[in-house]
Amino acid sequence: MTIAYVMLAAILVAAIYIGIRYFVRARQKFSGERVIICPETGKQAMVEVDAQHAMVTSLFGQTDLRLENCWRWPIKQDCGQECLLQLDIAGEECLVRSVLDKWYRGKQCAFCERPFDDIEITDHKPALLNAEGVTVEWKQIPISAVMDAMTTSLPVCWNCHIAQTFRREHPELVVDRTTNRLAKTA
Repeated sequence: MTIAYVMLAAILVAAIYIGIRYFVRARQKFSGERVIICPETGKQAMVEVDAQHAMVTSLFGQTDLRLENCWRWPIKQDCGQECLLQLDIAGEECLVRSVLDKWYRGKQCAFCERPFDDIEITDHKPALLNAEGVTVEWKQIPISAVMDAMTTSLPVCWNCHIAQTFRREHPELVVDRTTNRLAKTA
């Protein structure tokens, strides 16, 4: 009798493991912001797929994709979502992190001029210098403004972003050690 319980427990643990693994992989596949061409305007747009709905429906065969967020919402929330057809064709190439990786590639930090080689998306994320001269992280930019930010802002490495943020938030703690050549010659 105990062998039967051990076998049942092993099967149950294996099933739970397979289920968790499936949902983690499905979440990675369906989540994330994506760049598409809006069928109505013909311009690039940022959308987010409803990852939970896609995961659950993929369990039953045909995955049902629907949008969770779009830059044209709430005004055009009832559109036909024809843009979803592009996601099957474009795949991973339309992920926002892929677009940002391409945007940073070949550029230099606006402050230290260090070239961007490998972009770290999970930890020391690069930022940008906006038109007002303030460094901001990408998560602070609404989906609808990402494309504009890419055309009007400069790339900033993580180190310089942190330094500039500290300088902006704690100016009383910052000491500029620039030498004054006129004072030395006098």
